[in-house]
Amino acid sequence: MAFSSWISRLRSSSKPIYTKFRNSFTTTAPPPSLAAEIIVRCRHIRKPPVSPWARSLLPLALVVSAGSFISQSNGVNCPSYCQSPILDQTKGIGGKDSTDYLVKGSLKKIPQELIEELKLICKDNMTMDYDERYFHGKPQNSFHKAVNIPDIIVFPRSEEEVSKIVASCDKHKVPIVPYGGATSIEGHTLCPSGGVCIDMTLMKRVKSLNVKDMDVVVEPGIGWMELNEYLEPYGLFFPLDPGPGATIGGMCATRCSGSLAVRYGTMRENVINLKVVLANGEVVKTGSRARKSAAGYDLTRLMIGSEGTLGVITEVTLRLQKIPQYSVVAMCNFPTIKDAADVAIASMLSGIQVSRVELLDEVQVRAINLANDKKLPEAPTLMFEFIGTEAYSREQTLIVQKIASEHNGSDFVFAEDPEAKKELWKIRKEALWACFAMEPNFEAMITDVCVPLSHLAEIISKSKQELDASSLVCTVIAHAGDGNFHTVILFDPNKNEQRKEAERLNHFMVHAALDMEGTCTGEHGVGTGKMKYLEKELGIEALKTMKRIKDALDPNGIMNPGKLIPSHICF
Repeated sequence: MAFSSWISRLRSSSKPIYTKFRNSFTTTAPPPSLAAEIIVRCRHIRKPPVSPWARSLLPLALVVSAGSFISQSNGVNCPSYCQSPILDQTKGIGGKDSTDYLVKGSLKKIPQELIEELKLICKDNMTMDYDERYFHGKPQNSFHKAVNIPDIIVFPRSEEEVSKIVASCDKHKVPIVPYGGATSIEGHTLCPSGGVCIDMTLMKRVKSLNVKDMDVVVEPGIGWMELNEYLEPYGLFFPLDPGPGATIGGMCATRCSGSLAVRYGTMRENVINLKVVLANGEVVKTGSRARKSAAGYDLTRLMIGSEGTLGVITEVTLRLQKIPQYSVVAMCNFPTIKDAADVAIASMLSGIQVSRVELLDEVQVRAINLANDKKLPEAPTLMFEFIGTEAYSREQTLIVQKIASEHNGSDFVFAEDPEAKKELWKIRKEALWACFAMEPNFEAMITDVCVPLSHLAEIISKSKQELDASSLVCTVIAHAGDGNFHTVILFDPNKNEQRKEAERLNHFMVHAALDMEGTCTGEHGVGTGKMKYLEKELGIEALKTMKRIKDALDPNGIMNPGKLIPSHICF
């Protein structure tokens, strides 16, 4: 086959994207207020980098630009958008049909008594340094912004410290925002009302590995890539693969998934139990290590996807998988994006147990070529991964090759050599980073809709027509095996008409997905960016039920206020 010549194109001289563009993305914090800053530092607390670009490269769903900034409010009370006892009761972002992206909140002075209590709890592991607060208050991968930043950053080292921090904040009715790998893109870690940011990255131990049970108990600050490095010598791995840099705690909070979800499920299916600090400081364990249980309410699933609004996760027990014996990675081009989507659907209906089915449109492939000096065919492209025994993997590959040929597929290539597979899969991993090769100074709005698999070809075709007709640069990237697809919409943050056009395209795709009984977010979560769609998707009664749960577990409204539940919901 012509694989050797094809792979040589892939290996053409190119530098990694991040080295090509990282120097273009520097962020300068606005000047601090005239009030004296209290600084409590230690050598264990990292200094904020001059450029957050390296850190912003980490998530797979990567959005970053030079134009992002956070407006600092110097103690001026602003209207709140969250119905919470500690916040003003005015409608704002996140409400029904809201199109605002600047998150407002009420900034209140932190009681000195709380500061002293936190010093006793955290000792040197806390800071009120302005640069550190600014860095934590500005999402590295989101165009969403807030008028305020956190007042204090704490770095707990144990569950006991987290419990004491939360109890102290609850006593003083001061907002809390948990913080992990900073890879979320929907404004999950914004601090619109200031308060205390709990950075969990020092809590990253593997507490116990149970090889025979194929599970592991970890602290929330460990990254999934670090965890898999630890597990590899035991022949095990954790199968979820969101953006590099994502931590297990944050992955639980957003109910993330990734490219392997088509085979192994989302975070919901891969967490056995949790330990969570509730708003009053109590520690709750949500279940046992048993693989299944019918004992009581499913508190584990309640916390998975709660985005820090119900508690702070301090321990996670994860289900593990055996590292596959053998794998084949394949790639194929199509004349239209509908043809590619049809093949993804047909492959799933054939009963083949694929581990990945990823789709890139021709604009995305063009971005990859531009960013890496490659010469890949600029056409809608499907990527597959098949796992199992050598014979089974090859058999699956041949079946899908036949399906692709029946839907106008061409240039079907596959790789079994480890280096060749790595080279092929590198295309998908760099896809989002490559978008900024086309517009380095732009921001990106990323959609995350997911529909029943039978509607995938229809919604991608409709969306593609709308995207191609737009004046903005837009790419399509999909986890085609489970009906989840993303569009990266690049826009100039300094041109309001471009932002409005990006929002129009976003609305179009979300409402199209909802009309097909889909969802506004398949894996990125709600945060502040998707709240406005929840009433149409879930209905007012479901949102009222969520609000009742929230108020029961967090009566003072301190846990990541203003996220997930729209501001207009009451009961």
